[in-house]
Amino acid sequence: MSRRYSGGSISAFQQLKAPDAPSLSATGGIATAEVTVTAPDDAGEGTISSYVVTAQKSDGSITTATASSAGVVSIAISPGGTTSFAGQAFSEYGPGQFSGYNTSANVYSGGELYSQGIATYGLSAQNNATVNSSPTQVGALSTWMSVSLAYSNNGAAVKTDNTLWIWGGSDYGALANNTTTQDKSSPIQVGALTNWSNIGVGKNSSTAVKTDGTIWSWGEGSQGRLGLNNEINRSSPVQIGTDTDWSTAKSMHSGQSRLALKTTGELYAWGNGGLGTLGQNNTITYSSPVQIGTDTDWSTIATGTYVSFAIKTNGTLWSWGRNDAGVLGHNDLINKSSPTQVGADTDWSAVASSYSNSSTRQLTIAVKTDGTLWSWGYNLAFGGLGQGDKISRSSPVQVGALTNWSNTAASRERGMAIKTDGTLWVWGYNVSGVLGLNNTTNYSSPVQQGSETNWVQVAMSHNGSAFGIEGVT
Repeated sequence: MSRRYSGGSISAFQQLKAPDAPSLSATGGIATAEVTVTAPDDAGEGTISSYVVTAQKSDGSITTATASSAGVVSIAISPGGTTSFAGQAFSEYGPGQFSGYNTSANVYSGGELYSQGIATYGLSAQNNATVNSSPTQVGALSTWMSVSLAYSNNGAAVKTDNTLWIWGGSDYGALANNTTTQDKSSPIQVGALTNWSNIGVGKNSSTAVKTDGTIWSWGEGSQGRLGLNNEINRSSPVQIGTDTDWSTAKSMHSGQSRLALKTTGELYAWGNGGLGTLGQNNTITYSSPVQIGTDTDWSTIATGTYVSFAIKTNGTLWSWGRNDAGVLGHNDLINKSSPTQVGADTDWSAVASSYSNSSTRQLTIAVKTDGTLWSWGYNLAFGGLGQGDKISRSSPVQVGALTNWSNTAASRERGMAIKTDGTLWVWGYNVSGVLGLNNTTNYSSPVQQGSETNWVQVAMSHNGSAFGIEGVT
């Protein structure tokens, strides 16, 4: 049957096409998973408004998370067993195709903490000054969730009970234990609270976020690095402002600047603004948080030596600050004082930039949503870019041809990265055995460390120490 109208006739109503299924990749973690959602090739005849990721455990239980755009989606999952993931895109014409449970990852109840390399300031957390050239467990607990290292002085970690622990140098009150005179070579708890979420450790100072969205800092206060609108040193945590929507905090190399992300997708910085490190299109120092631009679609942040990187929800990568050795990835050596996009790609998922006492020996390592690994910056001495040579690059170059990398860490002329199978790979400058290969040989391309398949996070300092967390069920 046809129906006539003023412009002619139609014989049937045609349904408008909804989006195809997105593609997914997943990396397991401690009571959580990071699922990278890649937009479908065919978005249908409408505009995609959101994505839903569904996690199904082996016991049949289901958890979902919703994101407004493609990119990395964190989803909290009860530990144990294997979890499978599926995705679906939504537009104004309704739900798109369901991808099916086509990717999986292990989700752990906690993690064992390991360190390797030097023990200056007690940074190895082994309660001694011994150099370890292979991974050595820190204590016997398996309740660690995340770890962060500074340039050379301190390390910190959060446990699954959301307690915060710190070790290393005590100068300026960096240990947050109301003293400035006693270094600690094993982890000590910061207060007694059980609501810490994550921490960005800097030289002699730190900034941390709580589960209630508040942000706190302590240690050296010069140049406004604590964000408290003054330059007073603090030997215990002090809240920055009253906002309750902070999500992540990072410290730049020297600890003189901070970068922080809000749950609203807004990006803030404070501290020493020299060389454009604060992204404010100037070189002014700010002693309290100042928003970088007006964008509200930032999703991931990373910092290095007077440089910062951030990924947006659309998968674009941006950088700013000092550009020695081409570490910013713009195919030049020009400093940038405001966020500048790295190339035109829209599939970046993770990034790490190095800490170095030499401004010319910086490098950056990043991962894309397709699992490829990329690097750029200084590479003349030890092959820290993992490219199998000693040629520096000022724009991203793929490391090998594999497509199963998940996350990474970078430091002075060296890198570490975890694959989706949970194996750990290292390369570059192996001073003090920091690469954990039981030797001090330098490597210019990735080499597997050990045979374990349950690594979930790695962190590195400038001066020859590294940490990793192995997941346990």
